[in-house]
Amino acid sequence: DHIYASKVFIPTIKSLKLRNLSIAAPDMGGAKRANAYARDLGGRQECGVVICHKTRERANVVSDIKAIGDVEGRNIVIVDDMIDTAGTLCKAADVLRSKGAASVRCCATHGMLSGSAVERIHDSALEEVFITDTIPHPELEGDSKIRIVSMAPVFASIIDKVYNYEPISIDFTY
Repeated sequence: DHIYASKVFIPTIKSLKLRNLSIAAPDMGGAKRANAYARDLGGRQECGVVICHKTRERANVVSDIKAIGDVEGRNIVIVDDMIDTAGTLCKAADVLRSKGAASVRCCATHGMLSGSAVERIHDSALEEVFITDTIPHPELEGDSKIRIVSMAPVFASIIDKVYNYEPISIDFTY
C-alpha cells in the first residue's frame, strides 16, 4: 500500500497562507497528483493547476519545458514524488518564474538529492523545497531553502490503527 505524503504536505502548504495558489505537476505523469492537491487546497478560493510538459533530448536531459495553465501572478507549488538530480524541478521553476509566477516552491516525497542537486536547488528560482524524512539528510538541518517534513506522525498513526484493529483505508488516499 502507498502512504501519501499529502498527509503532511497539505497542512504545510496551508500554513504558508499563499494567495493565488496553483499546484503544478512537473510532468504529465504528475497531473493526477496535482489535481488531488488542488482539490484539497481549494477551499473557498480557486486553486489552479499547472502542468509542465517536458521533452527530453536524451535520458536524464530535459531539452524543453512548457507550462500549461495560468501562471501569471500565481504562487505555485510543484508537487512530485521524488527529487533525484533536481534538473527537471529547477528547470520547471525557472520556466514558471519566467512566465510570471509570483513564487515557486516544491513539495516532494523522496529527496534523493544526488550529485549537485542541492546546489541546483540553491541556485534556482525555487523559494523553498519541502521533502519528507523518508530518506535521511541530517546535513540539511537548518538549510535556508530545503525543509524536512517528518512522516513519523503518519507512520505512527497507521501503526496505532493496525495495533488497535481500526480501519486504515483513509490513510491511503491523497
